Amino acid sequence: MSEYFSLDKPNLKNIDVKKVTEALFNSEGQKLRGFIDSLNEPDYLFWDKVKYKEPLPNKDLTKEELWQTVKMMRHITSINTIIKNEKGGFFTWLKLPQLEKFFHEVDMNTGGELFVLKSDFDKATKQKLISRGVMEEAIASSQLEGASTSRRLAKQFLREGRKPRNESEKMILNNYLSMKAIEDGYKDKKMSLSLLYELHGSITKDTLTPEGEVPRLRNKGEDIFVVDRTTGIIYHKAPDIDFVKEELERFVKFANDELDDSFIHPIVKAIMIHFWIAYLHPFTDGNGRLARLLFYWYLLKNGYWAFAYLPISKIIKKSPKQYSMAYVYSEQDDNDLTYFIDYNIAKIKMAVKEFKTYLHEQTEANKVMNKVVRTNYDLNDRQIRLLQYLHGDSEARTSIKIHSSINQITRKTATQDLKKLAALGFLDIKQVGRKLHYFANKKIEKLFKQ
Repeated sequence: MSEYFSLDKPNLKNIDVKKVTEALFNSEGQKLRGFIDSLNEPDYLFWDKVKYKEPLPNKDLTKEELWQTVKMMRHITSINTIIKNEKGGFFTWLKLPQLEKFFHEVDMNTGGELFVLKSDFDKATKQKLISRGVMEEAIASSQLEGASTSRRLAKQFLREGRKPRNESEKMILNNYLSMKAIEDGYKDKKMSLSLLYELHGSITKDTLTPEGEVPRLRNKGEDIFVVDRTTGIIYHKAPDIDFVKEELERFVKFANDELDDSFIHPIVKAIMIHFWIAYLHPFTDGNGRLARLLFYWYLLKNGYWAFAYLPISKIIKKSPKQYSMAYVYSEQDDNDLTYFIDYNIAKIKMAVKEFKTYLHEQTEANKVMNKVVRTNYDLNDRQIRLLQYLHGDSEARTSIKIHSSINQITRKTATQDLKKLAALGFLDIKQVGRKLHYFANKKIEKLFKQ
């Protein structure tokens, strides 16, 4: 039998509650409360980090007593959610002050100008950026669930539009098509059990569970565990399916904003939706991918379309252990969902920062390139966009069929575009199987550096 992971918690049974309460409000209380605030922001810390903090703000308190004050203050200021655990308790969260500034920035730019300056990009360019975000998210979310292929090969496979050859490619393609389907129409639909099953079917199409079965809703008595693939340690056991079915009814109402009376910011609510599905683990496979897909569904449904630019799973994939522990802290530290919310907000901020850096670099390089090619080579917009796409990726390629499909032009026009670029020395032609492919070469790099 595999071992269950349990958080290492201090023994607080013999703590003198009167003593720690007085410490919060005596002459040194302000210093102690300031220290507690530092344990909530910028990172929301559990005991495993807090116990190493030095120096202590109050020498009369042990570290265990200090942790008791932290727990007391968090409990006093926490807000109940409607997410219930299997034992009947409800998850809670803290509305941390640092969130307000970020939410304000996002809400002032709900159309996406937080990430993209409206005047700098046309509709086609914005769609390209969204396609990049969707592709990166589809790949990373699948890799988090075990898809064993490199990002470079996965992007190449999606760009070429060929059929998937293995289980990993099926996962990635399903994620990609599901993300596109949300952008194209699912975002306008109300949540329902049938829609939930439909989305799950979309991300698990033509795939099998590790046991060789088609992914489906769990049956009575069918245990599902979240297990570390390396150590075999169990981090989560999914609740009983009868409880899950009851909660899914409430989940649907919550996702449709029909259940809670108090306002929850859409970003926080999307994170809660992400957590809730992952906690319930309704299906035999695909729960993590579905949870992250629903995060995007809720935000796009509520007008936060700029999040289509942000492949947040790509950032999460850089710290998968922290991602797992955000679930564990929330479940095992008195149902405190703040850990999971804080982790995801931090990753969203990182995704925004990374996207802005990418955008700035692309913009500057494209300005140089545009000036050179229009002056010296008389290229059309399609050819310029292709060179910009191929730039920086030695494995990137196109074909007459792909170029024709992307630009909605005839095969003859696509052939003329590519032959001119090849004649100018920007593309190398290679035969791959029965088809001719056009690859970038080093001459393209020079266009972006002049």
